[in-house]
Amino acid sequence: MSEIRTQTVPLVDGSSLRLTVGEPDGAVRGGIVVLHEARGVTDAVRGLVHGLAGEGWLAVAPHLYHRDGADELDGDDDAVREQVERLDSDQVLVDTDTAFGWLGEHDIDADRMGVIGFDLGGSVALLVAAKRTLGAAVSVGDTGAGVPSGRVTSLVAAAQGLTCPWLGIYGEDEDGGVDPEIDRLRAAAATSDMVTDVAIYPPSGHRFDVDSESAADAWQRTLNWFDSHLR
Repeated sequence: MSEIRTQTVPLVDGSSLRLTVGEPDGAVRGGIVVLHEARGVTDAVRGLVHGLAGEGWLAVAPHLYHRDGADELDGDDDAVREQVERLDSDQVLVDTDTAFGWLGEHDIDADRMGVIGFDLGGSVALLVAAKRTLGAAVSVGDTGAGVPSGRVTSLVAAAQGLTCPWLGIYGEDEDGGVDPEIDRLRAAAATSDMVTDVAIYPPSGHRFDVDSESAADAWQRTLNWFDSHLR
């Protein structure tokens, strides 16, 4: 597999969007936009891009903090929260649209395009799946990650209007409990016209970058989801 690389794409607002890209060595099965977690394009996100490319997918991760000149955040939780709050929902959609457009320029049709996100990115992936037409979506993380600036449709409302098959992968809290918002999300997604599924794993087991049996199962479930719906 080719090495992961980062390139820039100019936007109409005068800024340049950075894209971290992973390309398969052989035939390309389709394309997947990877949306990063609250701390930006971390090793886990780069690992996800690398892993998807290894499975035959052209993977591209837009750097959503590029307007602030940030890629990966190393500050405390308050600094991360402030960065998330500076996100503008319309600009986030511009960035994701640019990533999908980049896939289109590489001969990927919309029905072979998917989106996946960690935590904050998982929330954005769900919103994208309700606002754009694509082949499949996966959200990995907890509902508490929220949505950019709180100025977009709530996740529960968005789930009712899904335009593609959606898989939600979440983890229990440290006490083994489940956030009641996840049940609300599951019920809302079930009212959409799309195939949906929600899987809940032990704490941290939903994260692919955790070395555990649960993490391996979550990763395989994700690959199966894209295999089934991106054709």
